[in-house]
Amino acid sequence: MTDSHPDIRFGYPCQNETLSATTNRGIKLASIEDVERIRNKIGENLNDLKQMLLWNREMGIQLFRIGQHLIPFASHPSFPYEWAAYHRESMEQIGEIARETEQRLSMHPGQFINPGSPNDEVVERSLAELTYSATVLDLMNANNGVIVLHLGGAYGDKPSAMRRFIEVMRHESQINRYLALEVDERVWTAAEVTEVANELGVGAIIDNLHHRLNPGDLSLEDAIRLARPTWETRPKLHLSSQDPSKKAGAHHASILPEDWFELLGALNGEEADIMVEAKGKEKAVLPLL
Repeated sequence: MTDSHPDIRFGYPCQNETLSATTNRGIKLASIEDVERIRNKIGENLNDLKQMLLWNREMGIQLFRIGQHLIPFASHPSFPYEWAAYHRESMEQIGEIARETEQRLSMHPGQFINPGSPNDEVVERSLAELTYSATVLDLMNANNGVIVLHLGGAYGDKPSAMRRFIEVMRHESQINRYLALEVDERVWTAAEVTEVANELGVGAIIDNLHHRLNPGDLSLEDAIRLARPTWETRPKLHLSSQDPSKKAGAHHASILPEDWFELLGALNGEEADIMVEAKGKEKAVLPLL
């Protein structure tokens, strides 16, 4: 691959295979009352996060997605102690490293986090998990941090699902400070996601592979152009390649040159922060640098 555009920055999610480091050590829910075990897991996650950020600095990598299990079961009502107070100092130190090395941090709650659900219990659990994510970024003073979220299910009625999502999230200022909505490969197109993002005043994330599978009537270049004004900071995008041996949407270990050059062309010389979603993690980013 050729040199990337100087206004493009890259990152990878959750773990670093070179360092054998991860931010996603977890526990089983049955062990949630074992405070010492939980604190040990969290300590290991935080230590590895610090080591990965220092490694990223040496490599020139400027984005990192923190694993959602950094504080396992933090949003569960049975979590046994005030995690934000107990781990504040460590998380503030990590945030300082990220700022000093100019690394943008993000989190990505999973597919079951759905504020637009018609089920009140799902909405409550979703908001708890999103608040946990926002609190992590708050503690790290990650002013340009991002919480990536899909719109979730349409439940056979897209307009109603969009209205529910907007109404639930409209007043969640702590979360919306970081929130960005991502297109998906099956349900929500770039045009629909951008419409909701504009209503909430949050960013819209274009994912090249998701968009290819669910483009609506927009080209990749048009989708990026539509989403760009939703960002007050540098726009964030996702880059991945299809694993040919698996179902549509499954990530390849690396980024195929044709996918990178397609996205680079669609960016049309504009600045962007690109999260590389590949099974090879940091090893998939290095050739793009």
